[in-house]
Amino acid sequence: MPAHSPVYDVAIVGGGHNALVAAAYLARAGRTVVVLERLDHVGGAAVSEEPWPGVAARLSRYSYLVSLLPQRIIDDLGLGIRLLRRRYSSYTPDPQDPSRGILVDTADAAATDDAFARVTGGTGEAARFASFSERMGPVARLIFPSMTEPLRRAGDMRAALGDDRLWEELFERPLGGLLRSSLDTDIARGIALTDGLIGTFASADDESLRQNRCFLYHVIGGGTGDWDVPVGGMGRVTSELSRAATEAGADLRTGAEVVSLTPDGEVTLADGATVHARLVMGGVGPAVLAGLLAAGGAGPARVDTAPPEGAQLKVNMLLRRLPRLRDERVAPEAAFAGTFHVNETMSQLDRAYATALSGGIPDPLPAEIYCHSLTDPSILGPQLRAAGAHTLTLFGLQVPHRLLEGRDPDAARTALLDAAQRSLETVLAEPVADCVYEAPDGSACVEARTTADLEESLGMIGGDIFHGPLSWPWADDEDALATPAERWGVATEHANVLVCGSGARRGGAVSGLGGHNAAMAALELLAG
Repeated sequence: MPAHSPVYDVAIVGGGHNALVAAAYLARAGRTVVVLERLDHVGGAAVSEEPWPGVAARLSRYSYLVSLLPQRIIDDLGLGIRLLRRRYSSYTPDPQDPSRGILVDTADAAATDDAFARVTGGTGEAARFASFSERMGPVARLIFPSMTEPLRRAGDMRAALGDDRLWEELFERPLGGLLRSSLDTDIARGIALTDGLIGTFASADDESLRQNRCFLYHVIGGGTGDWDVPVGGMGRVTSELSRAATEAGADLRTGAEVVSLTPDGEVTLADGATVHARLVMGGVGPAVLAGLLAAGGAGPARVDTAPPEGAQLKVNMLLRRLPRLRDERVAPEAAFAGTFHVNETMSQLDRAYATALSGGIPDPLPAEIYCHSLTDPSILGPQLRAAGAHTLTLFGLQVPHRLLEGRDPDAARTALLDAAQRSLETVLAEPVADCVYEAPDGSACVEARTTADLEESLGMIGGDIFHGPLSWPWADDEDALATPAERWGVATEHANVLVCGSGARRGGAVSGLGGHNAAMAALELLAG
């Protein structure tokens, strides 16, 4: 960059969706901001792509559903994003007898009761499951609105909830205890537990409570816990954020790989150019940000933490038609419209954890499936829609990154894909391969994305979609909240370096919260 180039108010390293949110807010407030993205496009994991040449199916390749993106951000930035609610919450075949399953229909309570009764008998489990969900309601209504405000303290949040027993069961003890006291059956407990294991390697009774934190983020979204479908896929979310940031005056640069930065705002690119800014934000993971600071001479971070580790497998598929189920009473169009749980009872999830902990691939592999095109067919070309084609996304649980370390990535990917297919076919009435669409070159329209693939393609260390352990969305009672960065949960060890990605205090998922909160802190700092 020429010596006379201006000093930006803010330079953002990494161009994921949170970086775009931060850039849009800052630019709309009149601040100069540059986003530096090493890839040839922005959006990070919130992108849509056509994985198979010659096939007009534009899939959300990594992230795929939206729950935590506040309407406030959509309205503030004037985003043209439509989110559709799914009628069917979930379908869970009974692993002991896949000819029956539990279809949770939000529009028909009686049908849901009947589905529970078919699998669990006349035990009242449907009522217990509904009561458990209702018990999470006050938690969601209290916590979600606070996500776009300065951090509240734990004691204040507990007092506002007004339910000490629930606070202790949900936030101070392993989640397994709450599930056992609330639900009587292994299958119902598993349906609930899966919300605590998305991208998180843990058992129901893990003393670290990492499963509790993941569960919390899944049940508070939008104040209801619903996970919605973005019309047009994740690419639409990114395109709207990019438009909002650009129209506000933000400078978005792609192909701009950052190799080092200093705490006083000097950012060096791979081509030797430098960018100077009053504040720097890390849209990359905290571990990556620490490495860039160390490369800039800041020295190692004072707090030594374990490296991030993701725990998931994502399989994208395009099918000629939806496969038939062993459960003939449930139409595939209903079963695949919500979250389709496969081999995810509580005991199966815990056995899978134990298997992976000892270095093995779980068998059966716990997985859940989602069909975007049933709710939003716009991601498919006209010919595919007319032919009845559909997308399927399979998300495998209890697959920690350690299972891939030291192994040939192609062989590991194949082994995981085979395990996912075996698990899925335990509940299908036909091989899924018989339904897979073929690309013009004759190849099957199936791709697997492992934690190693995420690390290589997106720079997520360990394939961790959360950029590190999730945190409670409040401050501990003894935490320092003296600076804007501390109050908004985006502080680092350096006063002029903030976190704005999923590694922020309330980051994780496609929420924009890390970007929003970093922008609020930065505006306070720049005004001071």
